[in-house]
Amino acid sequence: MRTILTVEDDPAIRRGVVDALRYTGFRVLEAADGDSGRVRALREEYDLLLLDLVLPGHGGLEILREVKELRPTQPVIILTAKGAEDDRVEGLRRGADDYVVKPFSVKELLARVEAVLRRSPERPGVMEHVQLPAGEADFARREIRYLDGDREPLSEREAELLRYLVQNQGRAISRDELLANVWRISPQGVSTRTIDMHVARLREKLRDDSTRPALLLTVRGKGYMFAAESHEGSSP
Repeated sequence: MRTILTVEDDPAIRRGVVDALRYTGFRVLEAADGDSGRVRALREEYDLLLLDLVLPGHGGLEILREVKELRPTQPVIILTAKGAEDDRVEGLRRGADDYVVKPFSVKELLARVEAVLRRSPERPGVMEHVQLPAGEADFARREIRYLDGDREPLSEREAELLRYLVQNQGRAISRDELLANVWRISPQGVSTRTIDMHVARLREKLRDDSTRPALLLTVRGKGYMFAAESHEGSSP
C-alpha cells in the first residue's frame, strides 16, 4: 500500500483529499500547517507529497526546497491557488513533479496522483537480513550471528543505519542523507558526530578493522559506503 502525505491548511479541502485517497486505497498522512507539515515531510516515510504552497508557519516552497535537498527523487505534487502562476513555476523549478490548481475535482487529483506514482518506482521491500563476511545480520531480531556461533545485539538505530547502508551498497551516502532517512531529522544545525560514533560501533560489531575497513568504508568528503563486493548477498 502506497503512502501519501497531504499538507493542506484548509480543513474542508484536506478532509476531501484525505477521504478520497483513503477510499481509493492509499495510506494517508496529513498535516494542517507548515510547521507540522515540514516535520512530517522531513521525518516520515511516504511515496508522494501533496503540498499546499500557501501555509501558516513554514511556506510550501520552503518545505519543497528542504525535501528536495534531503530526498532529491521524492515525488511531489503542489496545490496552488488559481492565478498563482509564479508560485507554480517556482515550484516546478524547485523539483515538483506536477501541480493541481484549486478548486480541483477529486477525479483530476487522483488522475495526477496515479500518473506521478506510475513514473515513480515502488520503495524496495524491507530487508530482513544480510550475509556478511563475519556471519549474518538479522534486522528483525536486531542482532549479528557470527560464523563462530557468537551473537551480538544491535541497537534499533544501529540496525536501521546498517540496513540503509546495505540497501544503498556501492553508493557513498552523505551524513545529511543519513540524518534525514535514518534519524528522521533535518541536518540543519545538527552535529554529525553521532553518525561517526554509530559507524565506529557498527565496525566493531561487524568485525571490520577500523584502521583499514573493508566493509563499511569512509569516502572522504562524501560520507560512508557499504562495500558492494564485501558480502555474499542479501535477502529481502
